Amino acid sequence: MNVPVWLWIASITLLVGLLAVDVFVIGRRPHEPTMRESALAITFYIGLALVFGLGVWVFSGGQYAGEFYAGWLTEYSLSVDNLFVFVIIMGRFAVPRQLQQTALLVGIILALVMRGIFIALGAAAIQNFSWVFYIFGAFLIYTAVKLATQGESGDDDFEENRLLTWVEQRFPATQEWQGVKVLARIDGKRVITPMFLVILALGTTDLLFALDSIPAIYGLTKEPFLVFTANVFALMGLRQLYFLIGGLLQRLVYLSLGLSLILGFIGVKLVMEALHENELPFINGGEHVDAVPAIPIWLSLVIILGTLAVTTAASLIKVRRDPSAAKHVAGPADPPKDQDDPDESDAAR
Repeated sequence: MNVPVWLWIASITLLVGLLAVDVFVIGRRPHEPTMRESALAITFYIGLALVFGLGVWVFSGGQYAGEFYAGWLTEYSLSVDNLFVFVIIMGRFAVPRQLQQTALLVGIILALVMRGIFIALGAAAIQNFSWVFYIFGAFLIYTAVKLATQGESGDDDFEENRLLTWVEQRFPATQEWQGVKVLARIDGKRVITPMFLVILALGTTDLLFALDSIPAIYGLTKEPFLVFTANVFALMGLRQLYFLIGGLLQRLVYLSLGLSLILGFIGVKLVMEALHENELPFINGGEHVDAVPAIPIWLSLVIILGTLAVTTAASLIKVRRDPSAAKHVAGPADPPKDQDDPDESDAAR
């Protein structure tokens, strides 16, 4: 795929411009998006991705368009799984509803930066070392098995990582929210706010998810341009989706199982492609293994779409028959109250 420099510049400018509108226009007035606002934003972003894919089809052919759509769907489904962790983080830190949008926005921008770095590193590794597909494939298969065996998610699944624990122990902090500020001065002393900890939790979580998402999409396309745009489109509207789907997210009880099947499939596909381009001397004498069949992109797209459809339908049927099967986490619009909240105590008295 021959992508001219001007197209790279135009695409990055457009996408950064859209994010800038979120940051400097919408982000300047922290609030909880309405259902209508969220639905319109998500429809716009999904429509933009579909139009972009059609543009790829017109100018570069159906093969690359299929790769983009497969990559975008995979990244989008992984992003929805991210949302479940976001819900848990927001609930665990009891983020006020009007501040959740700002926290999510910063977390998504951090995710975009991290994925951009991983995309560049992955492209360089693939270009110079074809055997890296063996590592990517093995990592995705390991992740798939881990997802399939971890069981259903719940409130107890989120554990503070070592960096977050170290920051909480090392730096003075206040338990009082200071709006969107990450630092505040209280009694003449500089302290970190709960917003700082929330953003740190979201950022480190995004880093872990990027370790899964980048190898996954490189298993569907080797074009850095498609990898980058698919990731950006998957992150766009994620903040609004967080507020829109609410209870539906808790009903997707088989989402992790569906994602494990998709990641496992892509992992096997990566290993098969690595065998096709094999250069390791201890595998088939360093020769290509041409007997291994190649998986066409149309088949990958069908498997991804089919898995997501079956996973969603099975989840909704399961919860309808057994409402207690729904994941028990605080919804995005209703974070749990701190038991020691003085306002709540005063109201009770």
